[in-house]
Amino acid sequence: MPGLNRVQLIGRLGKDPETRFTPTGKKVATFSLAVDRRWKGSDGTVKQDTDWFNVEAWGSLGETCQKILHKGQLIFLEGRLKTDRYEEKGETRYFTRVIARNMQVLEWPEKKEAVEEAEAVIPPEEEPPLEEE
Repeated sequence: MPGLNRVQLIGRLGKDPETRFTPTGKKVATFSLAVDRRWKGSDGTVKQDTDWFNVEAWGSLGETCQKILHKGQLIFLEGRLKTDRYEEKGETRYFTRVIARNMQVLEWPEKKEAVEEAEAVIPPEEEPPLEEE
């Protein structure tokens, strides 16, 4: 049976993207994304909570994110969820992150230059790796 692993988020960067290289030389940019949720409580007051997501952008998308994204910027992000597990002090822990596939800037800083890279899409031949090395 086919499955679907797709996530779409609109939120603000929690920090500027950081770039690192895998042992095999692949480039990946990482950053956090804050997504606000608002609802009315039973007493009628508006309540708010923030969900935080760890994001990885590989290849050319990662390079674009590194170049144009900054803390506090509003973006649309589409990708898939990836959960890893590890052992720490005899306990199994899980860590879930978003592997970005598409990104679109929704709000530019006032002093940002022209928007020629407003939307970054990974070409099919540069899909993020299914398993990072």
